[in-house]
Amino acid sequence: MTGDDFAVMAGWGHFGTGDTVMPGQGRITERAYTPGEKSALGDSIPTLGETTFDVYLNDRAFWRNIPAAVWTYKLGGYQVLKKWLSYRESDILDRSLKPEEVQHFTDTTRRIAAIVFGQGRNIAHDI
Repeated sequence: MTGDDFAVMAGWGHFGTGDTVMPGQGRITERAYTPGEKSALGDSIPTLGETTFDVYLNDRAFWRNIPAAVWTYKLGGYQVLKKWLSYRESDILDRSLKPEEVQHFTDTTRRIAAIVFGQGRNIAHDI
């Protein structure tokens, strides 16, 4: 995938008053893990969440299998991944994402998963 395949057009953000960026609903699909995903996640499912999300850029491109605890992770009161997408809606950014930005989202998702999983392990260890 290249070029317009990476255009964020799923309604993640829009301009409010002036240059203010307002978050939108975006397009996500919450679903059960596939057997392969369950197998790969193993014992981490209770920590990462019992469901997962597919997160859409547009009608052609999406990230598959973002665990619920990762998708809903908040920092400073903001849902991190959703906030990132809101500022990259094509009408706001005035371009499609670059491949390295798509990779950055993937890397950030993995980092959040490591944080969430690590917190779950520490809590379990302390009990």
